[in-house]
Amino acid sequence: MNAIGLLFTLVFSAFLVALPRRLAAIPLLIGAAYMTRGQVLDIGPAHFDVVRILVTVGFFRAVLKEESITRMNSIDRMLILWAIWLIVSSAFHTSEAWVFRAGMVWTELGCYFLFRIFVQDAEDVLLIFKVLCVALIPVAVLMLLEKSTGRNYFGVLGGTSEVVDFRHGHFRARGSFAHAILAGSVGATCFPMALYLWKKYHKLALAGLFSTVGIILASTSSGPIMMVLFILFGLVIWKLRKYLGAIRWLGITAVIALDVVMKDPVYFLMARIDISGGSQGWFRARLIQSSIEHLDEWWLAGTDYTRHWMSSGIPANSVSADITNHFLGMGVMGGLPLMFLFIMVLVAGFGKVGRALRENESASMEQRFLIWTLGTILFGHVMNFWSISLFDQSVVFFYLILACISAVQVAKPFAVNVEVKQSVGRMRQSRYVSRLG
Repeated sequence: MNAIGLLFTLVFSAFLVALPRRLAAIPLLIGAAYMTRGQVLDIGPAHFDVVRILVTVGFFRAVLKEESITRMNSIDRMLILWAIWLIVSSAFHTSEAWVFRAGMVWTELGCYFLFRIFVQDAEDVLLIFKVLCVALIPVAVLMLLEKSTGRNYFGVLGGTSEVVDFRHGHFRARGSFAHAILAGSVGATCFPMALYLWKKYHKLALAGLFSTVGIILASTSSGPIMMVLFILFGLVIWKLRKYLGAIRWLGITAVIALDVVMKDPVYFLMARIDISGGSQGWFRARLIQSSIEHLDEWWLAGTDYTRHWMSSGIPANSVSADITNHFLGMGVMGGLPLMFLFIMVLVAGFGKVGRALRENESASMEQRFLIWTLGTILFGHVMNFWSISLFDQSVVFFYLILACISAVQVAKPFAVNVEVKQSVGRMRQSRYVSRLG
């Protein structure tokens, strides 16, 4: 860890401890957005990057201030089961596997449960939306410069090269993240947050649209653009939400019909999508096909060798293919059981969205649309998982969405709504007094 990383870690650790609860998630999110994986503190076999250090500080704060989750829910329980099998299944892998997985659990579950502690209601979620719209502006500016100049200004931090990927005549900016697609996925995650703010907070929404669209365009990746399109589709059907069950079955029927009429399996549709130029859709489709062909090698608890699945591998790892699929990434690490548990986490998330909408039928349309927006972001992630594995700090933003879904389970009225009701009450009281007079 260099001087910049050390100073950043110390300052934002102090913020994490000192800020009020509803602001405490911000240092963690900024750490994920601005610090590369190269800023690492090595303690024995363990590697603590900035996010892991902030997670450790966050739990210290929670213990110190006696902050905790009010009640466990289905997402919490499924994630704990997922983490347990992730650790247990390391017995079927190399002797060092448990160290990597323990760090993975500490980072991912640590972020999720800290967000659960810090983000407790719809007001807290709205605050996160506002802050991210502004906080990502410098990231967008630096990534747009990276795309135009071919130099990654985050490279001085280590963990990512200053040399920018160049494909089919375009630089693909990645900022502080390990890959351009991962950076773009963060922009796609936060894009609907800006859209949600448009009705009441035009300036913040414009800032958010600039930052998120800038990040997506600078990444020059089809995956984040497709993620945004799926999210926009989800937002559009808000007006048709009463027919969501029928829409869902229509989608399933369409997929089955396409699989019947197509020569190749239906997942080869992604091979025909190339929005940004130079997309690797065929590779991703072939990877799914190859994983099915080699199912006997990984179905129980995963496998350490996948190089023979594809004709090309990863330069830094001679025993692994490039697993550009989050679901298959789960399978490679822990077999079908781990993949199933991760899918159940997603199912629990969608279940929470549906339950929150049902339990808050009397809430304002603004609050109900907030719940729906979180559901569409989760839907966007599910579709994005077919083309990317979140192996760096971008995963923090995925767990933020899961925690926000838990936070709006029982929506409290926004403060502005309370003020409106109070003012209306005072008006009625004054009219009553005037009549008496």
